[in-house]
This record gives sequence, C-alpha cells and structure tokens, in this order.
Amino acid sequence: MGGGKPATPSTSLPKLSSGPVGQQIHSIYKARLGQFTSNGEYGSQNLQAAMYEGRATGQDYVKLQVYSPPGLSRPTFEDATSHEFTDTHVGQSFGPSWSTHWIKIKLQVPQNLLNKAHLEFHWDADNEGLIWTEDGEPLQGLSGGGERIEWILPKSFRDGNAHTFYIEMACNAMFGNAIGDTIQPPNPNRYFQLKTADIVAVNLEARALYVDFWIIGDAAREFPDNSWEEHAALQVCNGIMDTFISGHGTQESILKARELARTYIGNVDSSKVYESDKVPHVYAIGHCHIDTCWLWPWAETKRKIARSWANQCDLMDRYPEHRFTCSSAQQYRWLETLYPKLYDRVKTKVKEGSFQPVGGSWVEHDTNMPSGESLVRQFLYGQRYFESRFGERCTTFWLPDTFGYSSQLPQICRLAGMPRFFTQKLSWNNINTFPHTTFNWVALDGSQVLCHMAPDETYTASAHFGDVSRSISQHKSMDQDDTGLLVFGKGDGGGGPTFEMLEKLRRCRGLSDKTGLLPRVKMGASVEDYFARLEQKAQNGTEFVTWYGELYLELHRGTYTSQANNKRNNRQSEIMLHDIEYLATMATLKDSSYKYPKKEIDDIWEDVLLCQFHDCLPGSCIEMCYRDCDELYARVLKAGVDLLKGALSSLGLDDTTSSKSELKTINTLPWYRVEIIKLPGTEGDFAAVTGGPGLANVETLTKASKSTARIRKIDDGVFEMRNDDFIVQIENGAITSLVDLAEDRDIIPKGQKANQLVIFDDKPLYWQAWDVEVYHLRSREELKPSKVYIVDDGPHMVSLCTETKISEQSWIKTTISLAASIEGHPSYVSMSSEVEWHETMRFLKVEFPVDVMNTEASYETQYGIVRRPTHYNTSWDMAKFEVCCHKWADLSEAGYGVSILNDSKYGFAVAGNVMRLSLLRAPKAPDAHADMGHHHIKYAILPHSGPLNHRTVRTARNFNHPFQLFRGPSSANEKHSSAFRLLSSIRLTGSPALILDSIKRGEDDEDVSRGELPNRKGRSIIVRIYESLGGKARGVIEVNRAVVDVKKVEKTNVLEDDGEKVAIEEGKAKIELRAFEVATFRLQL
Repeated sequence: MGGGKPATPSTSLPKLSSGPVGQQIHSIYKARLGQFTSNGEYGSQNLQAAMYEGRATGQDYVKLQVYSPPGLSRPTFEDATSHEFTDTHVGQSFGPSWSTHWIKIKLQVPQNLLNKAHLEFHWDADNEGLIWTEDGEPLQGLSGGGERIEWILPKSFRDGNAHTFYIEMACNAMFGNAIGDTIQPPNPNRYFQLKTADIVAVNLEARALYVDFWIIGDAAREFPDNSWEEHAALQVCNGIMDTFISGHGTQESILKARELARTYIGNVDSSKVYESDKVPHVYAIGHCHIDTCWLWPWAETKRKIARSWANQCDLMDRYPEHRFTCSSAQQYRWLETLYPKLYDRVKTKVKEGSFQPVGGSWVEHDTNMPSGESLVRQFLYGQRYFESRFGERCTTFWLPDTFGYSSQLPQICRLAGMPRFFTQKLSWNNINTFPHTTFNWVALDGSQVLCHMAPDETYTASAHFGDVSRSISQHKSMDQDDTGLLVFGKGDGGGGPTFEMLEKLRRCRGLSDKTGLLPRVKMGASVEDYFARLEQKAQNGTEFVTWYGELYLELHRGTYTSQANNKRNNRQSEIMLHDIEYLATMATLKDSSYKYPKKEIDDIWEDVLLCQFHDCLPGSCIEMCYRDCDELYARVLKAGVDLLKGALSSLGLDDTTSSKSELKTINTLPWYRVEIIKLPGTEGDFAAVTGGPGLANVETLTKASKSTARIRKIDDGVFEMRNDDFIVQIENGAITSLVDLAEDRDIIPKGQKANQLVIFDDKPLYWQAWDVEVYHLRSREELKPSKVYIVDDGPHMVSLCTETKISEQSWIKTTISLAASIEGHPSYVSMSSEVEWHETMRFLKVEFPVDVMNTEASYETQYGIVRRPTHYNTSWDMAKFEVCCHKWADLSEAGYGVSILNDSKYGFAVAGNVMRLSLLRAPKAPDAHADMGHHHIKYAILPHSGPLNHRTVRTARNFNHPFQLFRGPSSANEKHSSAFRLLSSIRLTGSPALILDSIKRGEDDEDVSRGELPNRKGRSIIVRIYESLGGKARGVIEVNRAVVDVKKVEKTNVLEDDGEKVAIEEGKAKIELRAFEVATFRLQL
C-alpha cells in the first residue's frame, strides 16, 4: 500500500532472551524477610552484624561498685550515696524481690571509640533502674529484659577521662515479680543477674535501616495480597536485602539500601515528615499508663513515675514532634515531692506544650464502687492540683483502664469542667462487642460527654504499622468521623514511648504520603486538639450517636466482691468524711477560735481517693498493696476520730466527766430518724434514738417499755419472729415465710428459702481476682446450719443466731434480728454475720427469692438508680449476670416491692425473682491470701408497699450510718441547746426524693484556703443535693437565720466556680432539680 518500506517502531526490548526468569514465589520471598533482622542463625551475617561499630566492657572501662540498703528500704539519692560502696561485676545477681541496690559506675570511653559518631551505655539486669548524675539529678529510666537498655552518653564523656554516675536498681521487672504468668503472686525471692554493662558505638544508619525495613516489611505482610502497594513493598524489601548482601554489609551498602527504602517511604529522618498538608486520619499521642498500684506497691510506683517521665523528657528533646500525655494528679504530686529536679523539668515541658496533663482526677479510679461524693472529690482534688501547678484545668476525662463506667460519670464530668471522655476498656468485653467508637455518652440526668474509644483497642500500642492500620480498620463510627486516636507507649508497668516507636511512626507517615493505602498518622497534636476537632464537627452539624446509661464492662465482674475488707474500709471512710465535714462546718459557725481543719481533711480525702485506684478498690492487686492499704486506712480512721473529737469539743458536746452528762448521739443524715439500737458494752440493753438532723435523743429502754417484738420456738429448728409489721418464720436459719401484716402478703414464695447461704465453685477462664464467669452458677450448693438458737427475746428486739460450717477451715455465724415496730417508720429484718473464711476458689452468696415479678430490677448507683434486666433474653441481658450496686437493690412490681440493703457490699444479681447478694470470694491470684481471715457483714431485707421510693433510699442510708454514741452535756444545759440549734440550722424540705448529700466549707474561703488558688472573700458553706428517684423535684434550702446569716445563694459546679444566683427570702431558697440531677449550692455568709 503505497509501495514504501513499512515503519518499524523503536523498542529497547532485546530481540533475544537472555535466559529464563521465573515468577517469584510470593510466600517464599515474603518469608525470606525475617532473615534480615533476626538474631537467629543468620545474626552474624545480616543487618544485626552491622548495628554496632565497637564495644567496650570490663573493669578497665566500666568499673562497678554497689551499695545494698538493708531490707526492702528505698533510700534517697543523698542517703544511698553517702554509704560505702563495694566492688561488683557483670554476672553478679541482685535480690531478693523488691530490694534496692545502688550501683556506682565509673566509666571511661576507650581511645578507639572516642571519635565514633554515636556512643551509648547499655545496661541490662532484667529489672528496672534509674540513671542518676553524680550530683543527684535523675536522667533516664531503664526497663531491662532487652527493653530500653540504652543511655546516650553525653558529649562531655568523650574527653578520655573517667566519669561517674549511678544506677538505682529496683529488684522487680516491669510487671512485678511473678515468674512466668505475670498475674500470679510474686515470688519473694527473685534474683536478677546483671548481664550487660557496656559502652557501645552504634551505627545510626544501620539502626535507621532496621526501622525502615521493619515498616516496609509490615506493609508487605499486612497490605492486601492483591494490592500493588503490597507487591511494591515486597520488592523493596528484597531489594534492600540484595543490596546489603551484594555490598557485603558495608556502610556504603547500608546507605544504598536506605536510598531504596526512600522510594517507598520517602525521607523520614526528621520531624519534617509531618509537615505536609495532607489530611491525617490517625492522631498519635504518647502515653505511659502507670498503674498506681497493681503487681507492685505504691512505693515502687513512685519510682516508676520518675523512670518513665524522665524517659519522655529525654525523647522530647530528641523528637520535636513528640507529645506525651499523662493523667493522675497523685502521680504528679509524688514526683513534685520526691523528685523536685525532675518535676521542674516536667513543668518546663508542660509549659512548652510537649508534656500534657490530662484526666482531671486524683487517680485513674474505679467508677463502680466509690460514692457519688468520692467521684466528685476525685475531680475536685485533681482539677485543683492541675490548675494550681500548671495554670490550667483538664477538659478531657482520661480513664482507659477501669472495669466499667458508672451512669452518672458524664454529669459529674460536665460539672467538673470536662465535656470529653477517653477510654478503651469496653473492647475487653467477652460476650458482646460494643458498637461505637466516637459517640455522645449520656448520664441519668441527660448530661452528655463526647466519648472516643481508641479504635486500636489499647492504651499501650507499640506504634506498629498494624496499630496505625487498625486505628481506622476497627473504627465503628466512620459514618460520623473517619479519624482515630492512637495511644502508644509501654504501659501498665510504665516506661512510655520508646525511640523505636517514634521512628516507626515517622516511617508510617512517610509511607502514607509517598505510597498510600496506610492511614495517614499525625504527630504533634494534643488530646485536646483531637477532641476540639470532633466538637467542631458536632457544631457544624455532625450528629454523633448516643449511648444512654452505664457503660457496663462484660468482664471483671468479680471485682465487685474481691478484697472485702478493703471495700468495707472505703465505705466507712466515706461515711466518716461526710460526718467530719458536716460537724467541722458547724463548729466554724459556733466557735471563731476553731479553724476548719482543711489540711487534715484534704490529707484524709487524698488517701481515700488513692485507695480508689482502679486495681486497688476492685481487689486485683498483690498482697503487699493491701497491707499498705490496711496501714493507710488505720491512719485515716485514727485521724478521722481525732477530727470528730475536735469538732465535738468546739460544739460543746464533749462532756465526759460531769455527773450530769448524758448519753448522746448525732444524726448526721438530713432527715428525722427513729431507731431501736443495742447499747454497746451491755448485756442486751437497748435504747430508742429519736431526732435530727443534728442532735438526737437516746432513751434507754426497760422491759416495761412499750414494744412489740416477740420470738417463739415452734419446732426443732423452726422459730417465729414478729412485730406489728411482720411475721417471720425461720427454719434451719432460712426465712421460709415473711408476712407483711398490713398488706396480708407473704413475700417468700411457698417452698422457697430467703437468707439462704449458697456457695459456688469459682474458677474463671483466667483473671482470678477479677473475673467470675456465668458458668459458676451451675455449681450452686446450699449451706445448712449446724446450730440455731435465740439471742434476744424481746420486747425491743428479737434475734436468732445460726451457726454454719462451710468447711473444715471456714464457718459463718449469722444473727437474724427484728426490732420492735415504730409507727411511721419502715421495719426490716436485718442479718449480721461473722465469718471465718479460708476457702480456695469459692464464692459465698446469700439468696432472697421473693414473690415479686418484674423484668427489671433497680440498683442504687452514685446519685441515682440503674435499672437492669432480670432475664436473659439476649446476650446483652445475660452478660449482666453479676452487677454492681451500692447500698440497696430493689425488685418491685405495681403496688409492692422488696429491697435488699447492705453494708459495704457491691456485688449483686437478680435473676427472675431471686435476689442474690455476693458476700466473699477466694481467688488465689494475684494475692494468694485474698479475703482469707475474719469478716463482719451486714445486710437486711426491707419489704415495702407501693413502688420503690424514698423509704428505701433513706433506710439504706440509715443502715450504713449507725448511730455513734458519746457522753455529752445534759439536755438542760445551754451547751446542748446551742448545739441543737446549730446542727439543725441548715435543712432541706420539700420533695423526699431530694437528698442533702454533703455539707462542707468552701474550698477557697479566706479562713479555710491553703493558698494554692486565689482566696474567695468571706465565708461560705457548700451543700450538695441530688434527686434520687428519677423525676423533677422541688425543695427548699432552709436556714435558721438566728444561727446562720446567709447573704446570698448561688448554684455552682463541683469545682465551686461562680454560678447562677438563687433567690433567698427569710432564710429560704427554693430549688428545682431535674431527674437524677446533682446540684451544688454556695451559701455565702
């Protein structure tokens, strides 16, 4: 066509094949990658062989001496270094567990290493340590066991001379001293061998290539097999290996390999990698979760804080993008007190914005069992500390690791100035998967916080490729927001982020920008920045999903019961603090010479709040921690008694010597009480206590007094108790009939037994102290008493004692009591048990089957009520087979109900019509002796006509606030009259659903303030009130103007900031609260 010569297209492809080329076998070339960085059989030939350019060891270069303090003491730097040191060496073992050894190191860099680019000191004794300068400045923590063993030598050490520094060695690993399984009880005789004490010249390019290869290799392993990005990563990795091999591992080959790596991840050698304007999806924040006590005692936590936070200050100097966040005011306080130089360094980093306080609470506390007032004080003390030390409050409540989240937390957070909440623990659910990542969490009163749960489902991420990837792939709220918070750093035992983590994140960012597919990670922002962006989205119209009520953790249900005495101490301390603040407040109004004991009260509160840490109060610590707790609570209770005595003295109520003194008591609860009590130290004498709020009368009862309690024996082992309200039949220690006479109703189903002690086999899948699994209910065994006899035979109170043998080592003695009826006040049947408990993996409970039907039961929680299913319709319902309650649980139907009251118990369950109170467990890890020994337990059954109402709430409070008797001035004495008027001078009237929960002095009143924050002029009284039943309620704060001159009233928050004014006329301020609202009022004097 046209007759010309056809055009031949040009090509660079050779005409002839040079030989066969086979297809890469993908799996083989991927498996090959492990050869390049492993320490195994190819370690001497691969990249590991090029990591170090030289090493010096031995006494010529590293001279070691040791001082071993006596016992388990932990001396200060000044004390330790004042002692004589003796020679030691690599290979020496140090111990036993929990002991401390101070190592003095005289280090001299040899001539052949002086000019190396990068020198480190490597130290590994498989335990934790802290490096100190010769003049006593803490520099950096060491973790041991191959983790964080390096310290970069200062340039000043390159002068050819010897230099001295110290290592404070702690004879515990990062997770305590168990051998093998970390949650087993610690071995008291563990020893640690010093394996490494070397000067090392590090090849930084080889180390960088190691991380390059790590991340690109992860891309080859974790990207989808059918993606070009995965194939490219595999080719780059194999190319790096080929380059290294062909270059015989020389420095030149390492540099060429790094050039090849940059084709996939870009230039990642500085923080500039984060400066691109591409939109990130993962916001990474460094964190160091340090359990305030857990598998180690408080004393070791204090050192973990110093080790961990010194590490982070060092990393901030080396990595400008690094942002580190840490919670718990208590931990900052310890650092401030024990390590002032390091604290100043931290404070500088806080000011620069790289070290970021978060959380706003005193500790990362349990939220199930502390009282409402304790939750308030966690935030009050936490926020005040952060504001006083760093000039700002926290706006995000940070609680990544606790065992469920109370339904009123969002409200209390908002009242403490924190509209944001971060956690992740619900990812541990072992039955259902929690459906949200970013959502609005709504409290009982309707208050909400914006919640984000880390999609990576950890607060101790290692900053791996997979952590970044999972921060999006596991995100459950992508319809509303496509970003996730990645919280990385060695945690639980401390340490925090490492330099490897920061290097990996740089490469992850470079990979995202250069190649793609991996979510883009951002460094340099704060947690507050992240939440601010979410809040802006909400403001712009994004509707985040909502979750109403408690965030129930479907795991660790045994923590409601483990370590019973610790839980009892907590509740008793809370009650004592309530009384101290009330009486001390009243004393300041009466006696101008009496100074409100703010420091002493603060000290007690801070100790109690410390013990509410989320492993301590739940009962999941080692035995050492509970020995510490017992000592602390003993100090708390002694200090509290002294404060109560001081307040009573100032009130003129301490007359113990006058012949006219009388038996007195104070009703510290905000309503009138009438009760019959047994007089302590007497042989069956009783008294009627009437009155309050404030002083109450104590009238000793005689046999001639009009009372109605009677008891009789019907048959062998069968007894009948009665008063004007109930007839109770007891057979072999169990209540077989409880007839409500006014309603003509037996609340015990025919043929069933209430107050029946039952015991279960208790072997969870793993976490012994933490967990109880649903299958334990299949092992139910009834306990039968061996002896039943009458203790009190009326007429004021009748009591029956049952003695039950649990095993050869354990027994329980339960006294069932019924007091005489008091018109207008509820009757209940009370049980008081003395237990000697020496069991193994068994669970003791008491059951109350009742003739009441409802698909939901009600449980007291902080400042409100939680309603939970009594059935197992769905897996979500069944998961709540064991739940937390406070002072009462209730099962009611239309017109009638039954409440079970308790003193210091928290575990409960209602299945169908059976109400079951959990009493004692016997786990053997991590405390081998948990709950072994003697216990006192109180509980009661309170039938009531009508629905659940204020009678249960108030009676349960009364049950937990027994009257404390003392001798004081006679009723005719003016001191008595004055105190009577004063103690009842502030009252709450109106709806019985309103509870006056707390009376205290204002934190910053000029006569109270400790000067940490600006004073507030004048004097004020703070009252905290909440609505307890779930409906709008109106009331009146009434003040006796003849005693207390209140100039104005304002509604404030729990931090006692200025708020809205409330009108007060003639000493009366009308208030209205929405359902379950918590309200704080300042009465300005």
